[in-house]
Amino acid sequence: MNALINKNLELRANILQAIRIFFAAHNYLEVETPISIPAPAPEAHIDAIESEGLFLHTSPELCMKRLLASGYPRIFQICKCFRQNERGSRHLPEFTMLEWYSAGSDYSDMMDECEALIKYAAAESGYGNQIKYQGRRIDLDKPWTRMTVAEAFDKYASMPVEKALSDDRFDETVAEIEPSLGQSTPLFLYDYPASCGALAKLKTGNSSIAERFELYICGLELCNGFTELTDPNEQRARFEKELAHRKKAGKKAYPMPDKFLESLFHMPDASGNALGLDRLVMLFAGTTTIDDVVAFTPEEL
Repeated sequence: MNALINKNLELRANILQAIRIFFAAHNYLEVETPISIPAPAPEAHIDAIESEGLFLHTSPELCMKRLLASGYPRIFQICKCFRQNERGSRHLPEFTMLEWYSAGSDYSDMMDECEALIKYAAAESGYGNQIKYQGRRIDLDKPWTRMTVAEAFDKYASMPVEKALSDDRFDETVAEIEPSLGQSTPLFLYDYPASCGALAKLKTGNSSIAERFELYICGLELCNGFTELTDPNEQRARFEKELAHRKKAGKKAYPMPDKFLESLFHMPDASGNALGLDRLVMLFAGTTTIDDVVAFTPEEL
């Protein structure tokens, strides 16, 4: 194992330790939920890996929300997640996720907490209030930018968000504008189209918008968070729509996660966030390749 990997694995360990200290100080309970589950969240563009009649979870979201509904108000988890056909410079089919949920909060609160977490992890890992990434210096103490999806499309995209949606080119266009996001200060991209937030609450007074955000630093997408949808009937209808999209695309039709839907009857208002830990280590390490921050790649096994 070369010196770069050794250095980055030590950095990874420091970041993990800092994250656990941060959440303990903020009264979060660390939890573990099963990796093998009978029904993943049926999202059109995320494919689960089957294992002995079950599915390796693509995220711990469904089980963690069931814990939230059963009375655990602030929980976090660091775990392995699995997704089919995800291999690239920023993607692995097996990757590490940090996911956390907080009752009585919304996506604005979660953006604040996400910012505080990354600042703390940077400071505890020896970076102080600055990160250097690919020749750019990011000052974490400066106010972090918050930009709506519509504003980002108007500023950086070749078409408005409405046309991207109607032409089924939303994800493609987001990929085009990502390199422009968070280049001077970290940027929260928020208020996604409702169709792009399958498990997010819709904005009060504007049902065309989902209360969802993603964080970008130097064009690197780090997390996906939102105000949680707690209406079981609406959530079931959205899942049915996602399953219809999967069927139309010729993909496997997943079972409906009925126990999760039943738990929503008891779930409090809350926000949640899923942060890719491998990518956070990439950011701190200054590398564009996820292979540089893991002990083994799939090809080395």
